[in-house]
Amino acid sequence: MNPRELRATTGLAAIYGVRMAGLFMVLPVFMLHADRIPGATPLLMGLALGIYGLTQAVLQIPFGLLSDRVGRKPLILAGLLLFVAGSVLAAVAETIHGIILGRALQGAGAVAAVILALTADLVGEERRMRALAVIGLTIGLTFTAAMALGPVVDQAAGLSGIFGLSALLGLVAIVILFLWVPTPARARAHPDMVPVWSALPRVLRAPDLLRLNLGIFVLHLVLAANFLVIPVQLVETLGLAGASHWKFYVPVLLAGFALMLPGIIFGERRRRVHSVLRGAIALLAGVQILLALLVLDGGGLWTLAALMVLFFAAFNLLEAGLPSLVARVAPVAHKGTAMGGFATAQFLGIFAGGVLGGVLLTLVGPVGVFLAGVPLLLAWWWIARGMHPRYRSNRVVAVPDHWSGRDAELLRALAAWPGVHEADLSPDAGSLYLKVEPGGPDTPELTAWLARKPGA
Repeated sequence: MNPRELRATTGLAAIYGVRMAGLFMVLPVFMLHADRIPGATPLLMGLALGIYGLTQAVLQIPFGLLSDRVGRKPLILAGLLLFVAGSVLAAVAETIHGIILGRALQGAGAVAAVILALTADLVGEERRMRALAVIGLTIGLTFTAAMALGPVVDQAAGLSGIFGLSALLGLVAIVILFLWVPTPARARAHPDMVPVWSALPRVLRAPDLLRLNLGIFVLHLVLAANFLVIPVQLVETLGLAGASHWKFYVPVLLAGFALMLPGIIFGERRRRVHSVLRGAIALLAGVQILLALLVLDGGGLWTLAALMVLFFAAFNLLEAGLPSLVARVAPVAHKGTAMGGFATAQFLGIFAGGVLGGVLLTLVGPVGVFLAGVPLLLAWWWIARGMHPRYRSNRVVAVPDHWSGRDAELLRALAAWPGVHEADLSPDAGSLYLKVEPGGPDTPELTAWLARKPGA
């Protein structure tokens, strides 16, 4: 990357990361405050934990579409201000209802799609995947850091301190946006990165994408529901003080990450990612059953730690592998729409997990929360059997000006190129989107071919 692209990538990754940290820090400690928040019930605690997923799901696609009209930075600013306002409201709230409203406002600042659109504006086509990799890595590291930081801040300043720190992080993100992230000369439509309204019906009906959307929904439902139970189990069953929970989560998360790497490597090298992911789904179902048995038997800390290592290994494997399958099976010119639908399903899963977990915790207790995920995971495992994704790669290449007005000729020529499975142009014909078979043309080869004038 050139220096301007590097600034854009690091700045936007930081904005994404600090916002997600504000949402995640509360996860490992929130349920520990259930008996101290006026008006709290298990259902309302679950709603407070997951409601940001609902507002995020509802607004993220509209935010992305609106940014093409009003500009990226103004919309990111508006989203971050909503996040700050929600964090402040939750920090000063005196009842669970105020916290619910604050969390809903936090999620309403749904700037994820806009950040990706600004990334596409600022980073060249050939280097865009590197920028997305940096953002993805930042999200993973942020989750681990937030799980460690949450209990520490809770011990020092309580729940209001966590929300106050979230507001401060939102303000830091605003400073980064205007003092570090460059401003693009103009905003372009990027259907490979940002949802397109007209493409939604086609994308939402695609069977393989429906399977993947169901999968990410179930995965995050299980995650949100589990964290209505696990923090309390650490305190009540295992006697681990809340301030020490980071000592449990950090090693467990790091061990889970290390354990999932061989699965990813094996799946990619043997082109069996889909089979590996189905194995991870089955592992998650088994872990949920064992977690329920652990609650019944009153198992020890090391048993719970081992089960959580397996849980996070499977979770991280699926969290990393599912988006790659979306990119492989989505129409080449509508990958952004497919990813938008996928992210919407993910956030809806968080909301559903919080609500369902709260209901089950009220009616049947912690065992019911863990076991509820089992039939959902097994149904997902069965439905995933129908997927047989092909191993194709996506390419995005800038189209030189001398191809202007020759769109049909360009696409015909590419359709005849061995190894090219699908080809399309961006709305302004400035970018070429390709899906290629293994052994098909790589980006330098395509760039060199496009550089030659037609007929040369």
